[in-house]
Amino acid sequence: MLRAQGVPSVQEHEPLARRAALSIILPARNEAGAVGATVAGIRARYPEAEIIVVNDGSSDATAQVAAQAGARVISKPYGMGNGAAVKTGARAAGGDVLVFMDADGQHDPADIPRLLAKLDAGYDMVVGARDDGSQASVGRGVANGLYNRLASWMTGHVVADLTSGFRAARADKFREFIHLLPNGFSYPTTSTMAFFRSAYPVAYVPITAARRVGKSHIRPLRDGVRFLLIIFKIATLYSPLKLFAPVAASFFLLGLGNYAYTFLRGHRFTNMSALLLSASVIVFLIGLISEQITNLTYKRDG
Repeated sequence: MLRAQGVPSVQEHEPLARRAALSIILPARNEAGAVGATVAGIRARYPEAEIIVVNDGSSDATAQVAAQAGARVISKPYGMGNGAAVKTGARAAGGDVLVFMDADGQHDPADIPRLLAKLDAGYDMVVGARDDGSQASVGRGVANGLYNRLASWMTGHVVADLTSGFRAARADKFREFIHLLPNGFSYPTTSTMAFFRSAYPVAYVPITAARRVGKSHIRPLRDGVRFLLIIFKIATLYSPLKLFAPVAASFFLLGLGNYAYTFLRGHRFTNMSALLLSASVIVFLIGLISEQITNLTYKRDG
């Protein structure tokens, strides 16, 4: 078990991976071509680790291949989403440290010790940050860069890779936010922002992700719209006023400008000016209420 904060331990000099039970969770949907080699690579490096493959309604032999390679397989009757699989694995895991990685061959098990070393240095979550050459396409690279810059502005910390699914976290901290995680692909975004919001230290370790084995489950048109919504979700999840306050200010300035124009032209205060000024107050109050709800969401006893 991990030692309690502030309590000395005779094992304090030991690496975290040795003194804490380790669970490695791989969400998988139709990954029969890669999951076996991925599990075998993990098992060779960490023979005592608990390896959980969550089979998310696969129509191929993902479950059988993973089980033959030595993983504990939890199968869903139908596809519920990457985030849903991650939540299932996190709930079922018995380790004090959770490592999440893709089952499609992108993530190298040899990078796991580097993530755990950062945890051992006092961080609560460590994320494998992909380099520029690891992006699946130019479009996704640009989108991920936008997410990273937005998240860095929201948190006041450098966010090197907001959407990476390769990460390690302390189990007790991660489970605090399971109820916030979506069932889709944006669980990395939500978990990262939740850790920052709760003042749990997050670190990044540079990695090179290989090209996935098999066909990607990302659909550019559908997921492009969904990723756009993630931008707004980041803001509302972390600090709603940073989103609502500029919008309220914009309405206020438009209303003030419209009033100045109509006053100079006809000495009138128009309905449009009243509408814009009222909208600025309403949007600001919504942001204020959202901020209070966010504070309650992340409030912990003790």
